[in-house]
Amino acid sequence: MWNSTTRMMVAVAAVTLMIFLSSASADDVVALTQNSFENEVGKDRAALVEFYAPWCGHCKKLAPEYEQLGTGFRKTKSVLIAKVDCDEHKTVCSKYGVSGYPTIQWFPKGSLQPKKYEGARTAEALAAFVNLEAGTNVKIASAPSSVVVLSPDNFDEVVLDETKDVLVEFYAPWCGHCKALAPTYEKVAAAFNLDEEVVIASVDADKYKNLAEKYGVSGYPTLKFFPKSNKAGEDYSGGRNLDDFVAFINEKCGTYRDGKGQLSSKAGIIESLNGLVKEFVSADDNEKKAVYSRLEEEVKKLKGSAARYGSLYLKLAKKSMEKGTDYANNEILRLDRMLEKSISPAKADEFTLKKNILSTFA
Repeated sequence: MWNSTTRMMVAVAAVTLMIFLSSASADDVVALTQNSFENEVGKDRAALVEFYAPWCGHCKKLAPEYEQLGTGFRKTKSVLIAKVDCDEHKTVCSKYGVSGYPTIQWFPKGSLQPKKYEGARTAEALAAFVNLEAGTNVKIASAPSSVVVLSPDNFDEVVLDETKDVLVEFYAPWCGHCKALAPTYEKVAAAFNLDEEVVIASVDADKYKNLAEKYGVSGYPTLKFFPKSNKAGEDYSGGRNLDDFVAFINEKCGTYRDGKGQLSSKAGIIESLNGLVKEFVSADDNEKKAVYSRLEEEVKKLKGSAARYGSLYLKLAKKSMEKGTDYANNEILRLDRMLEKSISPAKADEFTLKKNILSTFA
């Protein structure tokens, strides 16, 4: 098991990451409308404007980077970071020649003649462009790393912990393939940051050659998976893009994340309980208590994360008895509204799990 110092360090890193992500608020990017556009753009400050559509996949992918950019320039009075919803404000988008999404345009101070941005769609690249055009010197803060750094001092404690599934990258700092993998691997770690039983880790195998030799590492990067059931380690031979890693972790660890760390609609669902839930929903008020008791007995048999989800089943079943048959549907609608707001990743997990389990009662 991890000692108290290691647990505290991991907990602090997780909290720091959540604070960082929640601080990159969409409020730092000014939402412009048909009426407000020319009151804000082309005046006494320059503006970078993203023209987007809410349904656009590329726009969704850009959103966290663009929000991070907005946070970075929040205190820079000479530059406005803004966006326009082209589904809602078609006229202004047509006026500036927008035909695809996202389109990013730069409007110099005092001008409504835009320059199209053609660079990379990362916060760092966008900031470099704005700094060049506006003569500013804003640096974008990087998110704290979610990858657990291993050394001989903590390797066994972290990797051989039989309560954790651990993916380890053995890398060398000079290795080109390792450098290319690094941003993807960081995204994998961030995606599973809230899953307490999953650890994404790395070790400098060039610095700690004994560790590399112990696990048969002869090339870089080498990835090995150490599940709870096999601490000898297994070679990871899958693809090296984000979706490949996410699919692998979900399959091996029983998690339900996407590349952004969001839970899928299957998260929290326990198939062995669903039959009893159906009986519970169709039972009359007198029968419900008897079915609830059987549900309680089944939950007692569960272990690990399943036991936590089972407790939520019981809590929601009790609420359903107290508040009536409309409770599940009304609560799902409320949770949908909450999930549309800017909330922390931990809260999003909590609401998604609750919504998923409620769907079995609806």
